[in-house]
Amino acid sequence: MDLYSGEILSFNIGLHPTVKFALAPLHEALEALPELPYRTTVHSDQGFQYQHRSWVKELKDHHVFQSMSRKATCLDNAAMESFFHLLKCETVHLHDYQSFEEVAQVASKWISYYNNYRIKQKLGGLSPVQYRFQTTEQVA
Repeated sequence: MDLYSGEILSFNIGLHPTVKFALAPLHEALEALPELPYRTTVHSDQGFQYQHRSWVKELKDHHVFQSMSRKATCLDNAAMESFFHLLKCETVHLHDYQSFEEVAQVASKWISYYNNYRIKQKLGGLSPVQYRFQTTEQVA
């Protein structure tokens, strides 16, 4: 998630939280980032995936600062925790999915909706993508 706009930059949906599983969307997001004059930070919890040498190397290779919340302190990751809450409330709760594939498809569609159409009051009634376009147009 880009904390500027709240846009989900990349994601992965799977059954097992392996290092490879976590690296795929990280690599995708980092490759898509433009060259920026300021430091990029990736926040995460303390899961084993985010402490693995492959994850740390990927961040270092892209000159990205790693930020992990302290144990039992999720403030750095609060934006993602809030996002996951919305995702679960609007896609998982009160639905009876028949397969993992169905859950993955619904979640993927919802993330596209979230990025492109779901308005946020703190973004002036714009979706994350609309906000990014509107604010970067003024800068360019």
